[in-house]
Amino acid sequence: MRIAQIAPLHEAVPPKLYGGTERVVSYLTEALVDAGHDVTLFASGDSQTFAKLEAFCPQALRLDPTIRDTMAPHMLLLEEVRRRADEFDVLHFHIDYYPFSLFARQSVPFLTTMHGRLDLPELQQIFNTFSDVPVISISDNQRQPLTQANWLSTVYHGLPENLLKPIPDVKPGYLAFLGRISPEKRVDRAIRIAQAAGMKIKIAAKLDKANRAYYDEKEIKPLFALPHVEYIGEISEAEKTEFLGNAHALLFPIDWPEPFGLVMIEAMACGTPVIAFNRGSVPEVIENGVSGFVVEDELSAIAAVKRLDTLPRAKVRQAFEQRFSSKVMAANYGTVYEELLRQKRRAVLREVNAS
Repeated sequence: MRIAQIAPLHEAVPPKLYGGTERVVSYLTEALVDAGHDVTLFASGDSQTFAKLEAFCPQALRLDPTIRDTMAPHMLLLEEVRRRADEFDVLHFHIDYYPFSLFARQSVPFLTTMHGRLDLPELQQIFNTFSDVPVISISDNQRQPLTQANWLSTVYHGLPENLLKPIPDVKPGYLAFLGRISPEKRVDRAIRIAQAAGMKIKIAAKLDKANRAYYDEKEIKPLFALPHVEYIGEISEAEKTEFLGNAHALLFPIDWPEPFGLVMIEAMACGTPVIAFNRGSVPEVIENGVSGFVVEDELSAIAAVKRLDTLPRAKVRQAFEQRFSSKVMAANYGTVYEELLRQKRRAVLREVNAS
C-alpha cells in the first residue's frame, strides 16, 4: 500500500527532545515500512526515516528563528499534498483539523489522527461542520466531547519493542516523574506523594516559557529545593531507559483529560509500573493491578507506592508488548486503511501497477 504520513512541521520526526505527536508519527512510519508498505513522510528536513522523506522545510520550525508565522508553511504543505494526492492509496494526517476542508473535496481516502485534547468549545462547530470527515481517536475517552465526529476507530500509540527495555536485576531506588512542568501534569502532587511515601523523586521534565509563571508564582519552584527532590531537566530518548528503568514507579498524577499519555507506555516498556490518577485515558492504558495502579487521589497514590512489590516487572513489560508496540499500532492502522479503501471502492495502487 502507498501511504503518505503528514506530520507537523514544528518538530523533527522524531523530535530531538520533547514532542509526543512527532515521536508517534516516527514510530508508526518506521513500523509501516517494516511491514512492507511504500511510505512517504512529509516532514521537516532534519527528520530521520527509512521511508521516503519529503522535506518541506529545512529544519523544525521551532529551531528556525527566521520563521514568525508557523501556519504559513503548513498551508503550503497541505497544498503540496493535495497536488500529489493521486500518488497514494491513503493520506494520513497528524496536523489537527487543518486538512478537513481541502481534502473533503478530493477522492483519495484520507484520515486524521486527533492527537490533542478535544474538550475545547471552539471545536464543536468544526466537527458539526465536518461531521463526515474520518478521524481516529487515541483513546475512547478522548472522543467524549465530540460524539458527532466520524470516528473510524481508536488506535492506541505504540513504541518499537527494542527502543526501551527493562534493566536486568534492577534495584529501583526512587519514584520518577517524566513530562512537562505544567498545571495539568501536577508535578506538585508527585513531589507530595513521594515525600509522604518516604521516597526520593527524580523529575525529568521540560519547562516551557508558557509555564514559567506557573513555576515561579504557584509555589512550584520551592518544592524543587526539598531534600527528597532531584530535578534533572529535559532528557533525550537515549536517557529514558536508565531514568525509567531504575525507578520504583512512574508517577502520573494528572489533572486533565489526558488523550493518551505516552510516558505511561514508555515506563511499561522498561518494566516500570505506573501510578496514575483516574483521568482521561488512564484506565484504558493502565491495567489496574497488572501494569500499575489507577488511583483517585494522593492518599490512594501513597498507598499504591507501598504495594508496588506486588507487580512483577516482567508482567509490566509483557503488558506493553501485547498492547503497545509500534508493530501492533501499525497493524491496527493497516486495518483502518483497508476499510477506508473498501468504503471508497478503490484498488491499491501497487496492486494495480503490478497487474
